[in-house]
Amino acid sequence: MDIAAISMSMSTASLKQQSSLALMDKVKGDTEEKGNQMVEMLKQSVPHPDLGRQIDLKG
Repeated sequence: MDIAAISMSMSTASLKQQSSLALMDKVKGDTEEKGNQMVEMLKQSVPHPDLGRQIDLKG
């Protein structure tokens, strides 16, 4: 194999690696954002701490 072919192969491998890392970084950021949104949604859905602790039996 000649020097030009080796250089092309190494360049292609480097490009694939860089694009894979960029994609993983984007997916990680999106996942963190969705996780933060889920936490906020769960915080808002927590009922009042006093609700459901007493039962009115007088009817």
